[in-house]
Amino acid sequence: MLVRDKAPRTLPNGKRPEDRSIEELLSAGVIVLDKVQGPTSHQVTAWVQDMLGVEKIGHGGTLDPNVSGVLPIALGKAIRMTDLVLRSDKQYVCHLYLHRQVPEEKVLNVIGTFVGAIYQTPPVRSAVKIQMRVRKVHSIDILEMSGRDVLFKIDCDAGTYIRTLCTDIGDALGVGANMKALRRTRSGRMTEDEAVTLQDLKDATVQWKQGDDSWLRSMVRPMEILLEPLPKVIVKDATVDAIAHGADLNAPGIVSLDEGIEKGGPVAMLTMKGEALGLGTAAMSSRDMFKAYKGRAVKTVRVFLPEGTYPRMWGDQK
Repeated sequence: MLVRDKAPRTLPNGKRPEDRSIEELLSAGVIVLDKVQGPTSHQVTAWVQDMLGVEKIGHGGTLDPNVSGVLPIALGKAIRMTDLVLRSDKQYVCHLYLHRQVPEEKVLNVIGTFVGAIYQTPPVRSAVKIQMRVRKVHSIDILEMSGRDVLFKIDCDAGTYIRTLCTDIGDALGVGANMKALRRTRSGRMTEDEAVTLQDLKDATVQWKQGDDSWLRSMVRPMEILLEPLPKVIVKDATVDAIAHGADLNAPGIVSLDEGIEKGGPVAMLTMKGEALGLGTAAMSSRDMFKAYKGRAVKTVRVFLPEGTYPRMWGDQK
């Protein structure tokens, strides 16, 4: 991260995400749930809502009933960030079943041709419009192969249909194939290693209602976790309220920023305490932002922090 101001003026406002109470987390948090096979994503989300007693809830990325794995659950204000999860790349482990046995070397070669940009038509039963679309497969690694059974790991763009991919692989091999099982192991930066089960969440909720919130606090993450895949700009405290009112971020209001920000690309704006301030579009590259001392650096697109969280000091970006 590039640091522009080593000693910016700080104001006694806001709160670090890790210092929020369990009630605050439940009103603006994320649970990385390990969904089991059987229920729909909607059913699981409804169970979590009843369990926690929260008013607003949503999930980031539908998993079919027979698919297990990482299902981000957004609580309260975090629902406004679920589109970020939907656009984030994904990782799956898939069990592919070949309709006839094929030499392993041929399977390896054919599957390798599906890395890169691929064309897909969503399944007929899909909820989206049936039209050709392009998705990128970043990598496919075969984990195990035994007879007609192939276990592989795939990293891909959001919206990649793995069931369709399995059918296409079978067609390319000339023997036919289908998907027997699928597990999502990563959604954006959220992985199965940090996912919690419904049973553990229920037990932690009971423990919380009995006066101990420690276990539940470890499961409900601050909503800022959803911003992790994006490049970030840290904003001076004196500038925060102007952004909260919808103002664009000018270069003098920047404390530090990530390298690799591209002009026209998405940017997450955070306070110096790490709070989600807003989303914007970079008006400069990170290199130009770092050197600039005037001019618009980020065009504000969406604001998360309520107005008045920090004092109004508009025009003071020193």
